Formats: sequence, structure tokens, C-alpha cells
Amino acid sequence: MSQFMVEFDLPVDMTEEFTVKIPLQRLKVNELMESGKLLSYALSLDRQKLWCVVKAQTEFDVMAIISEFPLISYMDPTITELMFNNIVSLRMPLFSLN
Repeated sequence: MSQFMVEFDLPVDMTEEFTVKIPLQRLKVNELMESGKLLSYALSLDRQKLWCVVKAQTEFDVMAIISEFPLISYMDPTITELMFNNIVSLRMPLFSLN
């Protein structure tokens, strides 16, 4: 299974139609993260760029996954296959049953 960086250019002017779909986008992102298809999701401070790392077999599979985003019609994606993706995982401290 490969990992792909997807960079999205977002619209400069966010319409009401766009902003109404943001909660639906967050729900879909959470669903894809829980299923392990989406490994990260980040938005630039100026809200002009969005990045995510997708776990998939092919670029075609990545397109199928991101096509589920409610905001995809407002996004212009660029997909790049990654050689590697180092991430810090948040670990919960182990607790003792003693």
C-alpha cells in the first residue's frame, strides 16, 4: 500500500454554499481517518491550501477516495506519490493495574 500527498488549492472567495458543506467535510474526513484511508489533514492559515496524506494502492484509488469529499467540486487537487512519510504518533501512557 502506498501513500500519496494530495495538495488542494481552495477558492479565494468562500461562498455560503462552500461554508455550509464544511461540517460535512469534517465528518467525511473523520470517517476516512478512522478507516485508515486518510493519514493526515491540514489547512493553511490563510485557508488557500489544504493537504492530506492518503493511503491507497494507486493514484486512481486516491481520486476515488477524495471524490467522497463534500467540498471536492471547489478543490483543485495535485497528487504526488510519497517515498515515505514520517509522522509522530501520539501515544497514550501505559497505566498499571496495580
